[in-house]
Amino acid sequence: MQHPQISTQVYNANATSNVEDFMPQVIPEKYLDLFQKRAFASLATLMPDGSPQVTPVWCDYDGEHVIFNSARGRQKDRNVRRDPRVAMALIDPENPYRYLEIRGRVVEITEDGAAEHINKMAKKYLGVDKYPYSQPGEVRVLYKIRPEHATVMG
Repeated sequence: MQHPQISTQVYNANATSNVEDFMPQVIPEKYLDLFQKRAFASLATLMPDGSPQVTPVWCDYDGEHVIFNSARGRQKDRNVRRDPRVAMALIDPENPYRYLEIRGRVVEITEDGAAEHINKMAKKYLGVDKYPYSQPGEVRVLYKIRPEHATVMG
């Protein structure tokens, strides 16, 4: 099987002295469509011993932050509360040779709007109006990642 011609580009928020002005440009516009597709993200967080922990997540983008949703008390929740550094890879479901890798920090953790957000993600990823996997007593949490570095391919 012959693979398509692949090029990789790197975008780094730290390459400028005014990081806040650069943030929206960290994720190249031509890769923003991945957030509209049913592209699963692989989220990497850091365990207490520094080893990586990777979990598939649904994700969203608000124009400034990459957003994912989880339940309070899960491993990724405990990890990002302790160490906000994360990495995430989104692979285009229509072309596995096209992807977006983001590194950044979780800059906001909130329960406000999390239940509505998981229902929005259920509509996008499952085609249903309400998230069907809620557990009794589960508290949904939103995490906002400020992208600091992006690598793209395809």
